[in-house]
Formats: sequence, structure tokens, C-alpha cells
Amino acid sequence: MIFTILVCFFAGMGAGIGTGFAGMSAAAVISPMLITFLGMDPYQAVGIALASDVLASAVSAYTYGKNKNLDVANGIVMMVTVLLFTLVGSYIASLLPSTTMGGFSMVMTLLLGVKFIVKPVMTTKEAMQAVSKKKRFIQSVICGMLIGFICGFVGAGGGLMMLLILTSVLGYELKTAVGTSVFIMAFTAFTGAVSHFAMGGMPDITCLVLCVLFTFLWARIAARFANRAKPETLNRATGVVLVILGIVLIAFKML
Repeated sequence: MIFTILVCFFAGMGAGIGTGFAGMSAAAVISPMLITFLGMDPYQAVGIALASDVLASAVSAYTYGKNKNLDVANGIVMMVTVLLFTLVGSYIASLLPSTTMGGFSMVMTLLLGVKFIVKPVMTTKEAMQAVSKKKRFIQSVICGMLIGFICGFVGAGGGLMMLLILTSVLGYELKTAVGTSVFIMAFTAFTGAVSHFAMGGMPDITCLVLCVLFTFLWARIAARFANRAKPETLNRATGVVLVILGIVLIAFKML
């Protein structure tokens, strides 16, 4: 029991910090840890991770929104297109031979972390607001389609992909990008968790409660710190968190 609590604590801590700082999906951290150290069925592990993601993303989105670092209007547009095209990508993938990308999301975590350290995102809110609403709407639809399709087709986590596209393609300021990303993830994770539990039944209740609780607590702490940090500090902190998580996840994959 003590070992289970420790595994859930560290899984929740990694997932919560990743979510609060960088809008990273909890599934990328919790699933491999539960599978590797507790021998849990992968389907149940993903269900627990998605359930943990719901509250962690919701509390993070609330914190970012309270600090005016959240684009709700375009976030909703992107969320709808992500959900729709995740289904499209999943359907097309089911018609083709196995198309997995293995450690895609793990390597992406590491590289994105290096990117934030080497080339920080220094876009201002003023520069964001200079983009017309019509252009931003079209960009949100196109990017949502791309993210959703890739997530459904290769099974890659959408959190980091959203952060990358929001900062690099749509030109979002980092805090607003993370806030918008976790806002979208709260809904997508809820959809995923409900479908997992509906089709696969309830997972181990102890692990579920512990992971949800620890992820929630650490996401709240990370989100509060991130919203108070200066842009330079936040970029470096986000980069360091992603690099560490990327290395840890790759190490788990090799076990």
C-alpha cells in the first residue's frame, strides 16, 4: 500500500507540475508510471490518467483565467475541432495497418523543453491582440483540425502539441497559450475519461483517488507560480520541467 501511495504521489506530482506549467497532458506521465511500477492494465492506467487530467486542467485553467491569461472564445473553437478531428484521425487509423509512433510524445516533451530554454517565447499580449478576430478564428479551426487528426491518428498527447502550435504558429504569449491549452484539455480529458470508464469499467479506486488528488494539488501549485512568474523565468522553468519529464519518460520507456 505504501509503495502504491508513493508511485501515485510521484506520478501526480510530475503530471500536476507538467499540467500547471506547460499544459502537458497528465496521461503522458501517469500512464507509464502506473503500468511500469504497479503492473496496471494499460487501458485502466490511461483512464486514471485522463480522470486526473480533468481536475488538474480545470483548476489550472481557472487560475490562468483569473489572471486574464486565457483565450476562452478561440479556445472553444479549437476544442470543438480537436474533438471532431480526433474521431476522424482515429477512424482513418483503424482502417490502416498499425501506425504507432512509439516515443513520439516523449521525445517531443524533451525537444519542446529545450526549445523554451534556448529560444523563449517572448510574445506580448499587445501583439496577440493586434491579430484580427476573423484571422484568429480561422487559425484556431485549422490548427484544431491538425492537432485533433494527429492525436487520433498516432495516439500522441494533444497538450504539448497545442502548446507548440499556440506559441509557434498562432503567436500566443506563453501564459495565455498554457491557459488556453489546459482549458481545452479539461474538456477533452473529461470526454476521454468517461468513454474509458463506460467501455472498460471502473479502475482501481485507490489509485484513481490518489492520482486525481495529487495531480490536482501539484497542478494548482504550479499554475499559481507560473502566473506570478516573469516571462523569462516562466520560459526557463517550463523548459526545465519539460526536459526533466522527457528524460524520465524516455527512461521509463526503456525499462
